[in-house]
Amino acid sequence: MSQSFKLSHDCVAVVSSHELEVELSDNQLKFQFNSVHSRPLGSHYKLAEISCVIEPQANMLGDGFQMLAQTAGQVDFPREVGRCPDNSASYRIYPQSLPKRYYNYLVLEQSGGFTLFGFTSCRRFAGYFELNNVGSTGSVSAYIDGEDTSPQDWATNQLENLCVLQAPDLESLYSDYARILNRNHEPRAGTTQKTPIGWCSWYAYYADVNENNIHDNLDCMQGELSDIEWVLLDDGYQAFMGDWLTPSSKFPSGVKELIAKIKTKGKKPAIWLAPFIAQAESEVYQQNPNWFVRNQAGDHLVAEEITYGGWRCTPWYILDTSNPDVQEHLTRVVRTMKDEWGVELFKLDANYWGTLKGKRQQRGVTGVEAYRLGMEAIANGAGDAWLLGCNAPMWPSLGTVDAMRVSDDVERRPLRFEQIAKETFYRSWQHRKLWQIDPDCATFTSLANQSTDRASYEFHRDAILTSSGLLLSGDPLPEMVEFGRATFTKLVKRQKINPNSASFSSLSLNHASLPLGELHQLHCVFNYGEGQKSFTLTSEKPTNWYDFWSGEKLNEEPSAWLEVLLNSGLTSKAIVTGI
Repeated sequence: MSQSFKLSHDCVAVVSSHELEVELSDNQLKFQFNSVHSRPLGSHYKLAEISCVIEPQANMLGDGFQMLAQTAGQVDFPREVGRCPDNSASYRIYPQSLPKRYYNYLVLEQSGGFTLFGFTSCRRFAGYFELNNVGSTGSVSAYIDGEDTSPQDWATNQLENLCVLQAPDLESLYSDYARILNRNHEPRAGTTQKTPIGWCSWYAYYADVNENNIHDNLDCMQGELSDIEWVLLDDGYQAFMGDWLTPSSKFPSGVKELIAKIKTKGKKPAIWLAPFIAQAESEVYQQNPNWFVRNQAGDHLVAEEITYGGWRCTPWYILDTSNPDVQEHLTRVVRTMKDEWGVELFKLDANYWGTLKGKRQQRGVTGVEAYRLGMEAIANGAGDAWLLGCNAPMWPSLGTVDAMRVSDDVERRPLRFEQIAKETFYRSWQHRKLWQIDPDCATFTSLANQSTDRASYEFHRDAILTSSGLLLSGDPLPEMVEFGRATFTKLVKRQKINPNSASFSSLSLNHASLPLGELHQLHCVFNYGEGQKSFTLTSEKPTNWYDFWSGEKLNEEPSAWLEVLLNSGLTSKAIVTGI
């Protein structure tokens, strides 16, 4: 017999399965599996059908399982935000032939306000939504991916929770959602601490980074750039993927000694690692064959068999984090870096690969659950050091990281600047609520093989100004142009005044605002390659309006409004009110 639950003023959830025990509590539907049947739960296990009004041309936003996936546009014309949807030929989390899935949460912007359908927990199963029958009698179906695990192998019969929220504005909607998420997944301490300001080696030198590069950049962290507090040694220092404690020949003095040098300069050391993967040449792979996930044939699972194979040093093999020995290994590696080397922040990359489906030592452990076991082991080694998730599964990471990358890798070209701006803006509500967001590095200095024009860099600076989050320069500091220095300095000042993200008024992402102190309001407006656009900015009382970057006064007399014109193309402006 079906069960019905009123979730909001016009949304009703119907649960048809007799296998599900459902409780409505704290504005959440809480599901428990209750059946004598022991058949495995498949990847498309339905929890509920939610009836609601869905306007055909409503703006929408659907999250993805992994960092690189988000969908926006209209419900009758959805468009991928980034390069790597979950059902792409690269990631293959589900087949392209199946209906579009929106993992974690789905937001609709309609004439009456905003509606959010959201999973409020992710401990063992990924949750996703599908849109049906767009129109006045539409519905949203909620599913979990059971990963073909059998209930008799589970540690608990508890499934995942979900909610439906409505609000007149995005800020209220997301604040309500964050409060519920945090009741189920307590954020780490870094979520509300001082936001890191630093430098990262990747976008200056990529995997070719060497010991001298780090020394050269350390020498530049003075004067205008003295606010750079963190130094992040990214990919390229290690001998092989998986052997994180063994430096490459490009670091003849050793990474431990380099970190000591960073600390003597008064800076905080951070390091990159991809904790859940290893390449075939690595010592960890060659000496521990029982530590790795296997495919159905019983061979070691190669990532490219089922998903994106990796960006270098492939093939990638996946550590089985259901194995206590692997958990102990991860704890030991991270603890060594923390206690013996002095690392204070860990950038954990390729985290998504820790969730891959395959045969693990413990039966009944899903990829999501295995990933969280691995992150727990890392946290045990890290102590009070920061954990930054990157290329990560989004909701499986709840409560496991202090900061989270929310966009693709930056590149010095306009299309990528536009892409990562949108990716970041759609997730900026998470900043200092679920974790601190990382919008990726600020890059304002062209390289020999990667460059763009001044206008594109100005758009990029406005995007970073709007989003806030971790502020890491990705430029080679010895070659940093004056525009980059001046911009970075002013971004630091903005962070110190207010570290929060600006709030967008619509999923169109055209206008965001943020208080800067008690007397000033920041307005950022964006045009994403369309024709000329006009915006009317308003204040509660007559005020003066200034260009944020130049300080130029934009009105003759105090006024309660300002008309702002953006030229066609990828353009933006940052305006601040003042006395």
